[in-house]
Amino acid sequence: MSILIQQVTILTMQEAEAPFTGDIRIEGNQIVQIASHIMPQPEDEVIDGRNKLAMPGLVNAHQHSPMSLLRGFSDDLKLMDWLERKMLPAEARMTPEDIYWGAKLGIAEMIRSGTTAFADMYIHMNEIAEAVTETGIRASLTRGMVFMEDDGGRRLQEAIDLVQRWSGKANGRITTMYGPHSPYTCPMEPLREVVAMAVQDEIPLHIHLAETKEEVEKIRSRYEMTPTEYLEESGMFERAHVLLAHGVHLNPQDISRLKGMRGGVAHNPVSNLKLGCGIAPVEAMIFEGITVGIGTDGAGSATTLDMFEEIKAACWLQKLDYGDPTRLPARQVLDMATRGSAKLLSLQNEVGMLAPGYKADLILIDLAKPHLQPIHNVESLLAYSVNGADVHTTIVDGQILMQDRKLLTIDEDELYREVNTRAKRIVEGV
Repeated sequence: MSILIQQVTILTMQEAEAPFTGDIRIEGNQIVQIASHIMPQPEDEVIDGRNKLAMPGLVNAHQHSPMSLLRGFSDDLKLMDWLERKMLPAEARMTPEDIYWGAKLGIAEMIRSGTTAFADMYIHMNEIAEAVTETGIRASLTRGMVFMEDDGGRRLQEAIDLVQRWSGKANGRITTMYGPHSPYTCPMEPLREVVAMAVQDEIPLHIHLAETKEEVEKIRSRYEMTPTEYLEESGMFERAHVLLAHGVHLNPQDISRLKGMRGGVAHNPVSNLKLGCGIAPVEAMIFEGITVGIGTDGAGSATTLDMFEEIKAACWLQKLDYGDPTRLPARQVLDMATRGSAKLLSLQNEVGMLAPGYKADLILIDLAKPHLQPIHNVESLLAYSVNGADVHTTIVDGQILMQDRKLLTIDEDELYREVNTRAKRIVEGV
């Protein structure tokens, strides 16, 4: 299959390349040519790009996709109340089939709002992998592991099974990571075991870090360390590629410890704001050369999976935190949501930019809207004005997943019937 997108405004996200008008040819699952004019071929599916902007698909660097079933169920609560009184009891009622449909709902929202790849951490990952396979999106999947009680090695074995069964599947769209949940749920011995596995198997790690002040205080009281020092003590930053989710409460010494690490930090500003967790030191991390990407966290906390909302929030928070409107400018935050997040998923040589040889993961934004006119600076519009509803077309691995706002791989009527029935049952009595 070949696709030719004609006369579209193109933002490649390649270093220092300004937006320009041109054509994009896709053959199979790759971009093969970007030029001012490309001659159409008889086999091309031609897309009219006038009044549209093409850019790399957004990469959501931290997600819990089945939590879409719990959107709006437990808002305006403190984090531990939210988790212990609402989330954990509701999640305990979820069946594997519920998780499949919850993941599918999250994927539908992501496709509709311009996300083409995401990093997910949850349970019953086979069901999530099936949803990824069927819908056409790209994903890095992680079985989250908590080691606070002896489960006979069940969680660890499920994580190993996920890696062995699903790595490279769905035409390479599925990759995997090992996922010790967090410093406060992983004692040192099993944490070191997982780090050693990751190094031996050359599989990245995905873990929460310093999301709340309570976590910092808990680790300090247990081990007389910060959460970052605790992970460093486990050997996590020596040889493994690590995706750190949140990184809100990092002091200058913590940031210095992360300098030079493989991987980086997934910033989740909307969830952090909504749960009152704090403002991550994004500018300080970037200054030290640490890769920072952007994620949404689960819809149970963030409520939305729209990465354009995260982009806005990330910018605003750094400008507010420093009292300086020049902090985290538009181009830089767009880079975080594309190239930065792609690096966190170990996909930096495949996605995150538009270039010949890269995977054909891209989106088209409809610019013919009042809030996107006039066009003075495309990057400013993307960072501060665009929202997920402005995405016209979503393409992943050369397959059109949404065109003219219509999902092509998901039956939305069936999806909404399933998730509403299941969500009602899950929250009853919680």
